[in-house]
Amino acid sequence: MPEPEKWTPPEGSWASSAARRRNMQAIRSRDTKPERLIRRLVHANGLRYRVGAQPLPGLRRTADMVFRPAKVAVFIDGCYWHGCPEHYVPPKTNPGYWSDKVARNMARDRDTDKKLSEAGWIVLRFWEHEPPTACASVITEVVHRNRQTAHKAPRTVS
Repeated sequence: MPEPEKWTPPEGSWASSAARRRNMQAIRSRDTKPERLIRRLVHANGLRYRVGAQPLPGLRRTADMVFRPAKVAVFIDGCYWHGCPEHYVPPKTNPGYWSDKVARNMARDRDTDKKLSEAGWIVLRFWEHEPPTACASVITEVVHRNRQTAHKAPRTVS
């Protein structure tokens, strides 16, 4: 059997090596351990939600948990990818690319918060290192409170 060719990154690629490429491809964009823990606790509190859904149809962004009737969008942000002030460590390899990527993520997060708030949504953001029970408690409280106020609002019939 012939020996496989040595992998080289394409010109201009973000992957500095085959191992780095495999590592980066294995990183989940949803269903991370912190997300699953928080979802399990929120579900145990009797709440139902959409996972990885777009809160607003015209906004090409997804929240980790969406409570449509209550208009609550929940994001569980990774410390590295979203620039946690406590845990973010600038990359040693290809720092220009990765630092810019994290800065763009942070700017997109602020833009998402603004657009959802303007549309009447409550945005809840948690860091992956926050205790899941505390996050689930806040989510449960906010969703219950918002559902109550949504039901009290006068409805117009056309």
